[in-house]
Amino acid sequence: MPEMTDVAIIGAGPAGLTLANLLQRNGISCVVLEARDRSYVEERQRAGILDHYGSEIFAAAGLAEAVIAGAPREQFLELRYEGEPHLFDGPAHAGGRSGVLVPQQLLVRRLLTTFLAGGGDLRFATPVDRINIKENRMVYAGGELTASYIAGCDGFHGVSRRSIPAAALTTYSFDHGIGWYTVLADAPPPRHALMGISEHGFAAQFGRGPKASRFYLQYDLGAGDPREWPDDHTWDQLRLRLGDPALPTGPITDREIVEMRSFVTEPMAYANLFLAGDAAHIITPMGAKGMNLALADAGVLATALTAALHDGDDAALRSYSDTCLRRTWDYQEFSRWFTEMVHDAAAAEDPFRRRLAKARFDRLWTNPKAADWFADMMAGTALI
Repeated sequence: MPEMTDVAIIGAGPAGLTLANLLQRNGISCVVLEARDRSYVEERQRAGILDHYGSEIFAAAGLAEAVIAGAPREQFLELRYEGEPHLFDGPAHAGGRSGVLVPQQLLVRRLLTTFLAGGGDLRFATPVDRINIKENRMVYAGGELTASYIAGCDGFHGVSRRSIPAAALTTYSFDHGIGWYTVLADAPPPRHALMGISEHGFAAQFGRGPKASRFYLQYDLGAGDPREWPDDHTWDQLRLRLGDPALPTGPITDREIVEMRSFVTEPMAYANLFLAGDAAHIITPMGAKGMNLALADAGVLATALTAALHDGDDAALRSYSDTCLRRTWDYQEFSRWFTEMVHDAAAAEDPFRRRLAKARFDRLWTNPKAADWFADMMAGTALI
C-alpha cells in the first residue's frame, strides 16, 4: 500500500524547502522527495541575494532568526561605465527596503536543518520516476506516495512539469544571445557589489566571504568555451572591463557557464499538481530574481494549501497560478531591461542598441523617479 501525506514536495531546493518549512509551521504534514544526495543539495552554489520581500516571507513565519540571522544587508551597488564609477544607494530610493546577502547554499543548509529539527520527512537520493496526476500518486524506487496535493519544485528538467499533458500548457522562451563565464577565486571581495559596463563586454564582481570573490564575464556564444581560457586571459578581461588595472587576483577554484535564457510556463498548476520555482520559470541572473521568485511561489502556495487543508477553502489554490504569474512576468520584464542596459554597450554591430543602453543608464542618475523604480524592483515587489 502506498504511503499517504497531505502534501508531497518534489525537490529540496529553495522553493521546496521553503514550502516544507512553511507547511510545517502551519501544522500541515508533508514529505519531501529529493533526487540528489544531501551533500550535493547543500553544496550547490547559485544565487546569493534575498530581496526584501523574500526575507519578509521568513519573518512572517517566525523563521528569520533560523534562516537569515547575521546576513549582511545590501546597500550600495557600484556601476562602472567605461571605468567611471557610479554608486547607487538602493535603500535610499526604496524607502529603506533592501535585500540581504545569503548564498543559496547557506540558505538551503539552514532550511534543511530547521525542517529536520522540527521532525520533517525529507528523503534524499529518492528520484520520482513518474507521477499519476489522476490518483495524486508518485512512484519512486522502493515505494509509492499518495498525497492530497503535489508541489513540483524539482527544477526545469524535473519530472513534475513533464507529467502535465503538453496540450494543457503554454510555454514561452527567449534566448538572450549572450553567455556568462563565472569564476570563483581566492581574491579580496569588492567594497560594494560591482558591475562593469564596457564596449568590451559586461563584467561583475561580488563578494563570497571575507577572502573570496565571484566574477562574471560576458562572452560570445560562438567563440568557444571560455572555461578553456588561460587564467591570465581571464584576469586581463576582468581588469579591462571593470576598469581596474590593479585588480587583485588569486587562485581560481571554480569555473562555470551561466545560460542567459528566459522561460515561463502557463498555467503553473494542473489538477492537484502545482509548479514552483524553476519548474515553472527560468529568469536571467540580472536583478537576482530567480531564487526570489521561487521563494515567492512557495509563500503563496503555502498559504493556499493551508487554507484548503485547514479550512476547506480552495479559492487561493485556484488563483495560485495567476497570482504567481503576475510577479513572474513583472520580474521577467525587469530582468530583460537590466540585461540590455548592462550588456548592449558591447553591441558594436548595432549602434542604436548601444545608445539605448546608455540612455537607460544615464536616466538612473538624472531622473529620481527612474532611480526609485529601479530600486523598488531590486528590493522586490510586495507579496500579493
